[in-house]
Amino acid sequence: MRFTLSVVILALGLTGCGTKKESRARPPALVQAAPIKVETFTDNLDAVGTALANEQVVLSAPVTERITSLNFKDGGYVSKGQVIATLAQGQEKAELAAAEAQSLQAKQQLDRIQALKTRGFATGASLDQQVALANAAVANAQLARASIGDRIIRAPFSGWVSLRMVSVGAIVTAGTQIATVSDISRIKLDFTVPETQLSMIREGQTIKAVSAAWPDRPFSGTVATIDPVIDPATRAVKVRAILPNPDRVLKPGMLLTVNVIARERRSLAAPELAVLGDGEDRSVFVVQDHKVKRVNVKTGLRQNGLVEILDGVKAGDMIVTDGVVKLTDGVPVRLPGEKPQGDAGGGPAAAAH
Repeated sequence: MRFTLSVVILALGLTGCGTKKESRARPPALVQAAPIKVETFTDNLDAVGTALANEQVVLSAPVTERITSLNFKDGGYVSKGQVIATLAQGQEKAELAAAEAQSLQAKQQLDRIQALKTRGFATGASLDQQVALANAAVANAQLARASIGDRIIRAPFSGWVSLRMVSVGAIVTAGTQIATVSDISRIKLDFTVPETQLSMIREGQTIKAVSAAWPDRPFSGTVATIDPVIDPATRAVKVRAILPNPDRVLKPGMLLTVNVIARERRSLAAPELAVLGDGEDRSVFVVQDHKVKRVNVKTGLRQNGLVEILDGVKAGDMIVTDGVVKLTDGVPVRLPGEKPQGDAGGGPAAAAH
């Protein structure tokens, strides 16, 4: 019985010695670490918008008439006031000639009556009657000129015309589309913003827009107008931005993805791999005297592989950036290039034991 008890005690002693030996032989965990730095974070708002021409108008025939001339090319540039199309004016010109002749005759008759009135050979009533006739003749002439003007279609502003859909000699009815003139020197971009994000938008903000046609070319612009009324059906507000378009690569009707840079700020940042999550709690391992301490932090945005740190650490604190999964609070660690501390005393201690 005494022999058996001695064997057990000896075995326990050897086991304890082996555990202590293994503990001394295990080196500190090798981890990567870096100091907390300050980085720039931005609150962005993404949306989808539709491109509109800066100015656009559909020029239509004001009356039913035959087209006598078309003065534009498909997709060509026209200047403000340039004649786009002319409709037949034969009857209107004849009416104008007759009205002008009547106006001239009425004026001459008015001059004679005024002269007679001065010498006392005409009454005031006859003079008033002739004045009315002269004014009516002038009005008839102006009406004839307006009728001719309706048959000359001009560009209201400078821009580019659409493809031609009618030909010279065709009889068009009132309202028939002849051409569309678009000023696309700059583009209006309309997009909607949810009511909950309205505080992130203000006039003058910079935006970036990308189209499927030019995926590698972002277009810069600014927010010009925010609709003062929120749509009660969608709970969103319409926003209009202006994009310069000097080379006219953007076309009205294009669909563009919009990114609005709402706010920029400088905050502490940690790599995403350095931040541990436990439910709603977030933490990092801070390196102090070759050991790690788990510190709870308050986080913000995630951007470009970084996590915004709002509270819990300060700039310059050394945190573990790689190898956090093998750590627990208080364990010793070593950084690349450092010798394991256990190797310095582990060998002799083991030999002495």
